[in-house]
Amino acid sequence: MRIVLVGPPGAGKGTQAVRLAKELGIPHISTGDLFRANISQRTKLGMDAKSYMDRGELVPDAITIGMAKDRMEQPDAEGGFLLDGFPRNVSQAEALDELLTSEGIRLDAVLDLEVPEDEVVKRIAGRRICRNDSSHVFHVTYTPPKKEGVCDVCGGELYQRDDDSEETVRTRLEVYHTQTEPIIDYYKTQGLVVTISALGPVDEITQRALEALKREKAEQ
Repeated sequence: MRIVLVGPPGAGKGTQAVRLAKELGIPHISTGDLFRANISQRTKLGMDAKSYMDRGELVPDAITIGMAKDRMEQPDAEGGFLLDGFPRNVSQAEALDELLTSEGIRLDAVLDLEVPEDEVVKRIAGRRICRNDSSHVFHVTYTPPKKEGVCDVCGGELYQRDDDSEETVRTRLEVYHTQTEPIIDYYKTQGLVVTISALGPVDEITQRALEALKREKAEQ
């Protein structure tokens, strides 16, 4: 299957993308991984992107689209892929359509992970990270440490990242509503959007998504 995964920050896209790609036997292609790979390999696209990033500027769509095109042309993506973080706006969605059409293929589904805005804020603003090891992550509500402000694993100080503050989260949500959410309406006109609730245990959300994608595929 060829799938685009969308949803607001805090919807659990990264977690579900990895799980769904594994279950479906297709590569997980994320914008972050594309940028890191191209920059570390010093490709022309990677160096072009880095020059913009170093100046604190947004990377032009053409560069992001070029990276995605190169990745989707790799042998492991012949049978399908799951795109996470791309397309990020309608112009990128239109470019992706043109790219796929030129190859004689099309998307099978756009999976929309739906989460209430207040839940998104609660999820992200409640995160606490260990200063000693950023892989030690807790949540004040869902996975609180045994002792407030102290990492259970190493005893390090737990803190809230600046970009996890409620004010920053709401700003990120506004950007999502303005730039990315319109692609849902764009794909609805093509009958590709499959919306599921991203509330509940991780395993349940994965199963919910797989069942929804299976139904979508059967109806095509």
